[in-house]
Amino acid sequence: MAQLWGGRFTKETDKLVYNFNASITFDKRFYEQDIRGSIAHVTMLASQGILTEEEKTQIIEGLEGIRRDVENGILEITEEYEDIHSFVEANLIDRIGDAGKKLHTGRSRNDQVALDMKLYTRDEIRELDGLLREMLEVLLKLMRENTETYMPGFTHLQKAQPITLAHHMGAYFEMFKRDRSRMKDIYTRMNYCPLGAGALAGTTYPLDREYTAELLDFAGPTLNSMDSVSDRDYLIELLSAMSTIMMHLSRFSEEVIIWNSNEYKFVEIDDAYSTGSSIMPQKKNPDIAELVRGKTGRVYGALMSLLTTMKGIPLAYNKDMQEDKELVFDAIDTTKGCLALFTGMLRTMKFNGDRMEESAKHGFTNATDAADYLVKHGVPFRDAHGIVGKLVLYCLEKKIALDDMTMEEFKAVSPVFEEDIYDAISMKTCVETRNTLGAPGKAAMDKVIVMETQYMEENPQI
Repeated sequence: MAQLWGGRFTKETDKLVYNFNASITFDKRFYEQDIRGSIAHVTMLASQGILTEEEKTQIIEGLEGIRRDVENGILEITEEYEDIHSFVEANLIDRIGDAGKKLHTGRSRNDQVALDMKLYTRDEIRELDGLLREMLEVLLKLMRENTETYMPGFTHLQKAQPITLAHHMGAYFEMFKRDRSRMKDIYTRMNYCPLGAGALAGTTYPLDREYTAELLDFAGPTLNSMDSVSDRDYLIELLSAMSTIMMHLSRFSEEVIIWNSNEYKFVEIDDAYSTGSSIMPQKKNPDIAELVRGKTGRVYGALMSLLTTMKGIPLAYNKDMQEDKELVFDAIDTTKGCLALFTGMLRTMKFNGDRMEESAKHGFTNATDAADYLVKHGVPFRDAHGIVGKLVLYCLEKKIALDDMTMEEFKAVSPVFEEDIYDAISMKTCVETRNTLGAPGKAAMDKVIVMETQYMEENPQI
């Protein structure tokens, strides 16, 4: 059992205790970050005269060799090591001898693991931001292509007013754009280097923490050594932000599932993103959308678990904090996978514009516009509301849309109606006359599309 401690102990750790305490099975995934941090650390140690240039060169070459061998599958990270730090240091000593024993000078596993987790999280935030940007690119393309694809807008899952597919996709564009801004905020707030904090109280070695931070692209060093080794705020923030991403994906998935149903037939999901039934040959199931919806709870669970873990921990480091890794790793993997799959499904999805427009017509989504027509012709709104209510009842009895009524039928309810009512309640008019910024009218949507295009140009991946 390879471990970095032991002098204080007179007998070997019980195997069950060792396995329970070990983290190598999951923290091995940040071997690259561990090596990157160690290279920066020894570079700084040499600059301060704590290591010689020769020792620095030996150690860095040894670390880079370990990294290459792991990447190429020559060196396996096995469970005989307690954690990734033990693995790297033990293999370094095997390769370069006594110089390897100086790697840990001026450093504790506490600030080392804090650094590794920050470096790993920072890398993953960049990837999450990139996946969100891909989603936005697909949504923006759909917006550009569908400013005149009419469909019903819903409240309470009931048809309310006509909108366009571009407008509907634009709502999700705003959601995922906010998700990107949260990623950027977290990245900025967490981007301070904990290395040099030691176990909790710094070190007597003359470390240059500003230099270490600079080497690792941090904004600067952390300013309190106790907080440095016990801070998990950034992980809680990330889990919260990923929970929000998953909530947005789940809402979108729910709509895709509804739109894919036989009753709606608004969309056709590509074969690559759906499955069939083992018994019913006619079925084409929206499995990806359903799985994304289902996996949302998994990410929520990670957030609640880490909040619960952290709520009673006194300063500074405690072993409870090791529980952050598996939770965060799983939530990151889940969120990244869901983003990638949903974006692929959306990119290949076919939208049935004719069916959407027909649905809007037969859902009385133009009823408000019929009432507005009467108001513009001098009828008080409350009276107009009652008149159109009668029209809707009549249409329901006849199983027709407002657009299908004859002029005689309109006038039988109110003599105010004239031939121009047909233009006033057409889907095109209902949508196109709504041109306040943020509304579904084409002129308003074109403005927004220009603004969103500019946003994409000005906000490349983190």
